[in-house]
Amino acid sequence: MRIRGVARADKRTKDLVKRLRPKEIAVILHEDIDETAARTLIEAQVSAIINGLQSITGRYPNPGPQFLCEAGIPIIDNVGKEITDKINDNQYLEIDGGKIFLNGNMIGEGRVLTEDMILTSMKEAKANLGPILDEFVTNTLEYAKREKGLILGEIPIPEISEDLYGRQVVVVVRGKNYKEDLSVITSYIEEEKPVLIGVDGGGDALMEFGFVPHIVIGDMDSVSDGTLMATKEIIVHAYPDGKAPGLERVKSLGLDCKLFPAPGTSEDIALLMAYEKGASLIVAVGTHSNIIDFLEKGRKGMASTFLVRLKVGSIMVDAKGVSLLYKGYIKGGHIAQVAFAALIPIIIILISSDVAHQFIRLLAIKLRIMLGF
Repeated sequence: MRIRGVARADKRTKDLVKRLRPKEIAVILHEDIDETAARTLIEAQVSAIINGLQSITGRYPNPGPQFLCEAGIPIIDNVGKEITDKINDNQYLEIDGGKIFLNGNMIGEGRVLTEDMILTSMKEAKANLGPILDEFVTNTLEYAKREKGLILGEIPIPEISEDLYGRQVVVVVRGKNYKEDLSVITSYIEEEKPVLIGVDGGGDALMEFGFVPHIVIGDMDSVSDGTLMATKEIIVHAYPDGKAPGLERVKSLGLDCKLFPAPGTSEDIALLMAYEKGASLIVAVGTHSNIIDFLEKGRKGMASTFLVRLKVGSIMVDAKGVSLLYKGYIKGGHIAQVAFAALIPIIIILISSDVAHQFIRLLAIKLRIMLGF
């Protein structure tokens, strides 16, 4: 395997994909590549991936490498975390097997992940999932005891300008299958006009479909400047101690925002805020709700998610996977039925109208003359 091309490097995959162009080589530091990251790299149409870390460690069955393999994108794995420091954007790289060359000099070497390697690692990871699940459940319950104030009214909810009382709300997270699920509920959004809340990059997801989010909430680490400039309201998720890493970025854009200090994930507090502000229905798109989702995010438990869903469950509808449940393909027979139904009133008018009778008689006479009868 020999690949040549322009390289772009970043220690954060979600930042890198914003700069990648088709046929370029992505240089990343991403241990256990998750499905969302894999899909964004596939959409970027990269020619190869150089990963300084292990793309699949075997800790849990992360599906990212398998998706990349199926898409025909080679992965040069575990090259060493210093690789991103050796490469600048727009430099021309050559990959020969597992060896990486810059200006004719070898700057790194890793293993080329094959389909057999990935399948073997996935099988081992699934076998090891039991102990990890035990630890995950234990951590979830321990943290739930500490974070129960999240649903007991002990966490102050910031005042917002958008009135949610009695309204339907759509909370969008840029998670698994978010595009497919968002496309399925597009007509619902257009008809019902719900309040749209984007959780970090979920704001960009809404913009991709032509919807401007009413609110963007989160750490501000994966949402674009354009979306922040367009949205009506910004809420920065802060740590319980008040520290908010995303605050500086919002201020640098000259934008106003509000802080929401709370434990847990940004998507959890988005759901909680919608509930506490009186939403009649919450539709969640792309949210994380299972152990693999959380292990992919590097979390050891899902206490806040468990607690919040206990509270909001009565009015929440999870749209995750709805695109797999139903695909509204239009069949030829349906079109024929609709066309026939549309002809019925026309036929009735023709039968009952004197003007139509005269028109048909004249048409018949003209046809006789043309045909020589």
